[in-house]
Amino acid sequence: MPAAFPKFRIQIDNSYTMSIQNDLILRTARGEKTERTPVWLMRQAGRILPEYRKVRASVSGFIELCQTPELAAEVTIQPVDLLGVDAAIIFSDILVIPEAMGLPYELVEKKGPFFPNTIQTESDLKNVRTADAESDLGYVLEAIRLTKKELNGRVPLIGFAGAPWTIFSYMIEGGGSKTFSKAKKMLYTQPELSHRLLQMITDSTISYLNAQINAGADMVQVFDSWAGILSPAQYETFALSYIRQICNAINQEVPVTVFAKGAFFAREEISKLNCNTIGLDWNMDIKESRKLAGKKILQGNLDPCALYGSFDEIRKQTKTMLDAFGPDKHIANLGHGLYPDLQPDKVRCFIDTVKEYSTQMRK
Repeated sequence: MPAAFPKFRIQIDNSYTMSIQNDLILRTARGEKTERTPVWLMRQAGRILPEYRKVRASVSGFIELCQTPELAAEVTIQPVDLLGVDAAIIFSDILVIPEAMGLPYELVEKKGPFFPNTIQTESDLKNVRTADAESDLGYVLEAIRLTKKELNGRVPLIGFAGAPWTIFSYMIEGGGSKTFSKAKKMLYTQPELSHRLLQMITDSTISYLNAQINAGADMVQVFDSWAGILSPAQYETFALSYIRQICNAINQEVPVTVFAKGAFFAREEISKLNCNTIGLDWNMDIKESRKLAGKKILQGNLDPCALYGSFDEIRKQTKTMLDAFGPDKHIANLGHGLYPDLQPDKVRCFIDTVKEYSTQMRK
């Protein structure tokens, strides 16, 4: 790593310290001025990389890969080596939480997640429990420990979890949906049951994220993938109130990012959370978001489809995004995760442009 990166010391498992050579993203998340804008990508661990597909082909499928710490660590590190991102994000899935709570899921090829059992009634609620991170999700924690060891301080490691509303949606719906009408119906028809399940998810998530931090995660992100399908009033009642609990309960020694896709109406309220960074999707105006976010760091927000364009178009769109965010208080990313048919060279073009152009912006 360039000598320009000062070493940032972290404590892991309360037993030893490790120096991080490239700590750009950590310093940015804490509001410090940096030599350039840090960059990483949602869904960077896998999907577009042939090296990832080779590892995945060695096991029965995605879930087994998530549950095999050595392989999860391997594919977590691949984007650091192959794409040059400024942070790794642990290879896992937001749906490990409902499985840990007693509601297992399957991944159906070309269709997505499927839950054979769902929560519909009070009696169904008796079949799930608040998850214990150490016993129920130990494979993720072991993957974090292995990844930290193999990274050897090159870049920080990001941990993550799904937001309670998004996890709730899958547990009620039984899979993906365009409307999540079954989940929304429950908010109207069984609000007490909804709150009880959301609280169980919240308690499980708090335990899980703190355990990730104890295992070595340097920062964490909460993904509310289906935030945008709720009304502002419902979002406050059934989503943001639980994210607020999570932010207040997480070990605040590490930076926290909240990414609520589609919740343009909640940006000002999200800015009041006990978090460092707000993730933006590509529909959220950058200038307006700056005003609403106050002192918060912003993350995002290039449209992933921009990476289908020519190399010149990718460079143009990336520079336009960086100009809008300005040289400080910004972590470069996409407005959602990478799509699986994107070309690695196009993704590297985005990353390289962020590095080169944001360095020029500071001169």
